[in-house]
Amino acid sequence: MATHVCYKIPQSVLVVIFTAEGEVLLLNRADNPGFWQSVTGAKEREAESWRATAVREVQEETGLDCQADGHMLADWGLENMYDIYPAWRHRYAPGVWLNTERVFGLCLPRRVPVQLSPREHVAFRWLSWREAAWTCSSASNAEAVMQLPARYGLP
Repeated sequence: MATHVCYKIPQSVLVVIFTAEGEVLLLNRADNPGFWQSVTGAKEREAESWRATAVREVQEETGLDCQADGHMLADWGLENMYDIYPAWRHRYAPGVWLNTERVFGLCLPRRVPVQLSPREHVAFRWLSWREAAWTCSSASNAEAVMQLPARYGLP
């Protein structure tokens, strides 16, 4: 009997969740303690839209509903390409070493309760956008956070 291997699709989203006051939500990865990041996640199938991926990943990782009253999800039209870390390449088809990451922002009117997915994250923090940019473990994540003042007029 043949086994079917399901590889990850090398297309993912980065969703920077922040409040109108400029606080950013960062999550601590369960598989890499000390690695702080915004919501990230890969498409489940090629045909899944970037927006649908963002909505699903936010729900799975934080319990937040992107379409709730006052929540504004915006596709920034920005894509980052980066090398997949060697430790994670086994999740992708042979020969795949680049990932395309589409950036979104999710503006909330204020802090809201967060329900972490324990298999993905062990802690969360709300930080000022400046502190969050310094705390992000990924350069592309830090760069996205640094864009918040220009994109949204944050203090």
